[in-house]
Amino acid sequence: MHFWFSLTAAAPPLLLLACGLVPSRWADRHLAVMRRASVGLALLAFALSVTAGVLLAIAGPLDSTFVQWSRPIPLSLGVYVDSLSAIMLVLISFIGLIVVRFSIRYLDGDARQGRFLRWMSFTIGAALLLVVARNLVLFTLAWTLTSLGLHRLLKHYPERSWALWAARKKFLISRLGDLLLLAALVLTFQCFGTFEYGEIFAAAQAIHAGSSAGSPLIPLIGVLFVLGAMTKSAQFPFHSWLPDTMETPTPVSALMHAGIINAGGFLVIRLSPLIALSHAALDFLALTGAFTALFGGLVMLTQTSIKRSLAYSTIAQMGFMMLQCGLGAFSAALLHIVAHSAYKAHAFLTCGSVLESAARLRNGSFPTQRGIWRLAMLPLAIAIAVGLYAFTFQLLGIDVAAKSGGPVLGLVMTIALTQLVWTGLSAGTWGLAARGLFSATLVCGAYAGSYLLIDSLFAGSKSHILVPASSLDMPVIVLVAAGFTGIFALQSVTASFARAAWLRALYVHAMNGFYIDIPARRITARFWRQSAPVQ
Repeated sequence: MHFWFSLTAAAPPLLLLACGLVPSRWADRHLAVMRRASVGLALLAFALSVTAGVLLAIAGPLDSTFVQWSRPIPLSLGVYVDSLSAIMLVLISFIGLIVVRFSIRYLDGDARQGRFLRWMSFTIGAALLLVVARNLVLFTLAWTLTSLGLHRLLKHYPERSWALWAARKKFLISRLGDLLLLAALVLTFQCFGTFEYGEIFAAAQAIHAGSSAGSPLIPLIGVLFVLGAMTKSAQFPFHSWLPDTMETPTPVSALMHAGIINAGGFLVIRLSPLIALSHAALDFLALTGAFTALFGGLVMLTQTSIKRSLAYSTIAQMGFMMLQCGLGAFSAALLHIVAHSAYKAHAFLTCGSVLESAARLRNGSFPTQRGIWRLAMLPLAIAIAVGLYAFTFQLLGIDVAAKSGGPVLGLVMTIALTQLVWTGLSAGTWGLAARGLFSATLVCGAYAGSYLLIDSLFAGSKSHILVPASSLDMPVIVLVAAGFTGIFALQSVTASFARAAWLRALYVHAMNGFYIDIPARRITARFWRQSAPVQ
């Protein structure tokens, strides 16, 4: 059983990585073979990933070593599969299969489709290797291979100057992330004397339990890992590359937004026993994630391009996911990764149907009232949302106050439910009000049920650690709560003050991303010795 489990877990990344060994010219000349091979291997990888999940349920977690060295440093090659790995393995292979199949028709007639499928398979394989790696060295190797594969995909259209520019900017930020990760690896080995997950988690658990003294390097290690994760998951101020990659083929955008960008969140969740030892790292992650979520959401609302709007939506969602990690709500963060991946893959692969969607939206949208009536409905909407949230979570036995970051995340959830209910109540008809209430009830119930499922699955992972609520600094919680409440208040009064000069100025600044991209462009231009092209 152990041998077959190990083989099943190792096969998906290795099979897809093998596509990267095919020469590009050969792939372009033998397009039919590449099409069958890429789809077949993606399907096989998904089937094996599901099988690995079944074997995990039967045999328990797997920590398997294929090759091991003791000199010059202790190192091994193998796979590490627990519930976290299994969830991500199935998710990435499923998204990968859909994207590869979509690419066949999307790039039909493209002379470079063969090499595109080569690098697409390679990138998916590297992402799969990242989630089953048994130590930090193999993880870092897969991390770098994923970035290099994505870089080749971003440069698929070499004649598009802006696509090349965006790829170069992404390349610089990725290399910065690699350096941060390497620095964290060196300090981790100096602190624990190993790169192996199992040994690091055992040492971290001993420190949490108080039976072992922690090294003074641990806070710095946590901050370095967090910074490395921020570069991969497009956190402020490392986010500017993501909206600029819109000239890449749509399948690349789908894979990037639904899969690869989650690597930063996976890193934090996987190493949560270690990172949770650094309160500075958690506080920094919570504040940065909250700011990124608010910043991305505000800019998203002003974008006129569908792809750029989706890009800033991803930035906001990744920010919220990092906020959850910073608050210690790692199960909620994992649920966020799964839900966002499924949604964003669908959003990008169907963004070509935007005109049909807009027509349906116009025909079925709520006829919202304005002025005093709308504001009068706000207290009622808040009361209904609070009651609905409290009733649903109490009914399912979820003690929000005892969960890490529960009060803050509960506030955000209540704000979201308030918006749904308020939209229905503001319509001025009983039917639409009932429709809004039903939507809010469905969302609240689905989220609570999904959280229970993910939390129960994730509980079997050594990366599942409960951060005591008392360890979260109150100023951080207050700032995060104030930020989300403030942005909700701003959105609430927008309709009433639409003609205000300050709101128009804010709109213009937000539409331009508050000009944060300018320093990044200057650094990229200086490094590559080439000015940014005109869009």
